[in-house]
Amino acid sequence: MTQALSTQTVVAVIGAGAMGAGIAQVAAAAGHTVKLHDTRPEAAAQAIAGIRVQFEKMAAKGKLSQQAAQDAGSRLMATPQLSDLADAGLVVEAIVENLQVKQKLFSDLEALVSDGCILATNTSSISITAIGAALKNPQRLAGLHFFNPAPLMALVEVVSGLATRPEVANTLFATAAAWGKTPVHAKSTPGFIVNRVARPYYAEALRVLTEGGADCATLDACCREAGGFRMGPFELMDMIGHDVNFAVTHSVWRAFFNDPRFSPSLIQQELVDAGFLGKKSGRGFYNYSADAGKPLPATAPAQFPPMDIVVFGQSTAALALVERLQANHISHTRSPASGDSLASGGGATVRVTDGRTATRCAFETGTPNTVLIDLALDYSRATRLAVVVAAQCDPAAADAAVGLLQAAGFAVSVLQDIPGLIVMRTVAMLANEAADAVNQGVCDARAVDTAMCLGVNYPCGPLAWGDAVGLERIQTVLGHLAHTYGEDRYRTSPLIQHHVFAQKAFS
Repeated sequence: MTQALSTQTVVAVIGAGAMGAGIAQVAAAAGHTVKLHDTRPEAAAQAIAGIRVQFEKMAAKGKLSQQAAQDAGSRLMATPQLSDLADAGLVVEAIVENLQVKQKLFSDLEALVSDGCILATNTSSISITAIGAALKNPQRLAGLHFFNPAPLMALVEVVSGLATRPEVANTLFATAAAWGKTPVHAKSTPGFIVNRVARPYYAEALRVLTEGGADCATLDACCREAGGFRMGPFELMDMIGHDVNFAVTHSVWRAFFNDPRFSPSLIQQELVDAGFLGKKSGRGFYNYSADAGKPLPATAPAQFPPMDIVVFGQSTAALALVERLQANHISHTRSPASGDSLASGGGATVRVTDGRTATRCAFETGTPNTVLIDLALDYSRATRLAVVVAAQCDPAAADAAVGLLQAAGFAVSVLQDIPGLIVMRTVAMLANEAADAVNQGVCDARAVDTAMCLGVNYPCGPLAWGDAVGLERIQTVLGHLAHTYGEDRYRTSPLIQHHVFAQKAFS
């Protein structure tokens, strides 16, 4: 088994911004002497002063002993000259995201450090292979991608370029683990794991918004309260900054030769052009001025529950619905499975979305009074559900379906009749992109689920979520989305197809 770098190894960090300072803090806390370098006068010294304050705060909270905090702080030193890094055994670069600038820096470093020194870049999007192309010995270069804030975020992507020696990647993997992080191996492809697989979380929400499916506050609430995501896509984009988020999307899209799966949004382009960059500019999808109230999600007014509620089958959604109706003392009956119907009442038939619009579903099943509900991470605990109503549906039947769900304790948001609603189509696309990353050898299934849970705080790994929903269902949703839009964007990953035919789960 490959060993981690000894704590006797000097670690150099280049770039004293938030990421560089965070990485320096992690390495110093792990026991390494850390040399921090920045071309800006006093930047490294100021960053070190800030890190030492963080160590003192940790000691005050009992997370470190006072002596450990002092020792960690003493292991940090600012180095004004690049030549001061000659004795480093590991150099981690955390400077501007510019290929030529990084290539120049690593070329300069190659002439300074020993042949055994490992060179690592914290880039989030630039090809490791491309950076290494400027080196005489690209075999010792790899990506060591921390997530912000580095001291708190557990995930580290260890990224191998085409020339990277396996021993170098394995040493970085072991070292990141010794530093208390959870590393995953990845191949150098656009976006690596997290920035690639996360694109559908933004893209599907933006598409639904473009089509007038619902407003931002409603879609965010559905993703949080039904999907279990910590932040909705629009509030998350506002927090990241639209200039940054749009640039990453655009970079991945271009890097994949304009693959429609990664197409940027015109809505987000407009925000960037207007300077509405999110929280940092005071306005994005939401207004962050002091006197601006937070918009509330659209919630259907209270309706009476129907008297003839029937719940069909033994699906996870059906069992949760029965449990919730019982808890609220709502009269209902049980019936064996009837097609894909979840429940009925007041003339309405309620189904879980399979990627069709409610109108198409009503037409194809011959059931005019069709109401579709969205996917939930856990139907027994979700507090909100999105629904769509078929154009053929009688208004009284639609109200009865809403009343049924409200009686089970759900806040109900009625969206325009868009295919796949919001959570289902998003989860299907996340699972699809994760499967494609695995299929293309970027990482393995465990790594992609670990990365998405730890790197962007998803409530469930996308492949594990796909297994829970059912890969055949995921394939069906994607197929119906592709039929509706006629776009290659919704093509099903060959790996999902393989698992469906093999009747095999990812986990």
